[in-house]
Amino acid sequence: MGIDMQFKLGELFCGPGGLALGAALAEPAVSRSGEAFSITHVWGVDKDAAAIESYKRNIAANYGGTGLCADANDFCEQAIGDYRRITALAFGFPCNDFSLVGEKQGVNGQYGQLYKAGITAINKSNPYWFVAENVSGIHSLDQGRAFSCILQELAHSGSKGYNLTAHLYKFEEYGVPQQRHRFIVVGIRKDKRAVFKVPAPTHGPGRVPLVSVRSAFAEIGTNAPNNELAKIEARTVMRLIFTPPWENAWFLDELLEMSPEQRRAILRKLPWYRSELSTYPDRELCRLIDYARLKCTKARMSHIYRRLHPDLPSYTITGSGGGGTHVYHWEQHRALTNRERAKLQGFPDDFEFIGGKEEIRKQIGMAVPPTGAKIIFEAILKTFAQIEYPCVGANYPILKEPSAFSSFRLSL
Repeated sequence: MGIDMQFKLGELFCGPGGLALGAALAEPAVSRSGEAFSITHVWGVDKDAAAIESYKRNIAANYGGTGLCADANDFCEQAIGDYRRITALAFGFPCNDFSLVGEKQGVNGQYGQLYKAGITAINKSNPYWFVAENVSGIHSLDQGRAFSCILQELAHSGSKGYNLTAHLYKFEEYGVPQQRHRFIVVGIRKDKRAVFKVPAPTHGPGRVPLVSVRSAFAEIGTNAPNNELAKIEARTVMRLIFTPPWENAWFLDELLEMSPEQRRAILRKLPWYRSELSTYPDRELCRLIDYARLKCTKARMSHIYRRLHPDLPSYTITGSGGGGTHVYHWEQHRALTNRERAKLQGFPDDFEFIGGKEEIRKQIGMAVPPTGAKIIFEAILKTFAQIEYPCVGANYPILKEPSAFSSFRLSL
């Protein structure tokens, strides 16, 4: 491979550059014989124009490569040959049809077939390795057949085929201040005779403490970009006044069902009780709670108007959704700023997102946490350098024989 092996990375569905930043920050690995393994960027492709502008501003400008606003399938079919050949590939194909909060249409949905852009890129480029990312719910659809089908196609792609390692990562266990669980599939070309091992978690019980929301926000600089407050309705403010940290909108229904003594005991624990609630008699408190509650019997998802807990990692940040999905501060009666959301994803303060507020929110929510991605990329480099590192067993099996899924594949 030579004394200096720079893997030339291309990325599909790159978004603003979460995976790309993780790759850029990955420390090179040097083997015992002096071979240095590192990553350099070649191109990132996404059809979201605002996301590509963010990619250009932060990745291309600082680490090289080209940001391209294009459809991933069209690019792989028609234009990939116009650019420098890649030797590594990353793609977090859109998760809408596999997400637990989506319609869960799987490979039959609008986005379900987009993983095939990655297959095309692998077939045309034969990279030494690839990284594919998707939501935790991808493994449960169609009794697991859809994900197994995708894995078999990935394993048999290219001219050599790939050894795969699929693992459900809990990114809070790798220092990300957010409970974000994602499947990461690492494939290494079979002729390289190397098998990726899952890097061991670094945070949690018996290890370094999990990174809390409070500590993450304390690091936000006063002049950090994308930190503007959003407007909030009076009823939403009232709803949050009755919502303790880590509770959601449905807690107000529970409050109304309590006895006056129980209700008052709960409310007294709120940091703002003395200044905002202590003077109200119980009847008035109940009237205000009834005014603020959602009065909804369907779609009672746990993250609706849910406050953060200051001493825990955040719950999962999403890229879209209406009222109640914006993530809410544990003490201030407001939704998070985009900078705060980005901090919970592991983006540094100098990473400036381009676009309108909702466009930026989408970019942040759809991204892969760069601090978590960095650990995975570093493990790949160490694998090629034959450097041992703390590891754990993969938690998703790779079936060796695709025959059991041949009929399923033909139906796609």
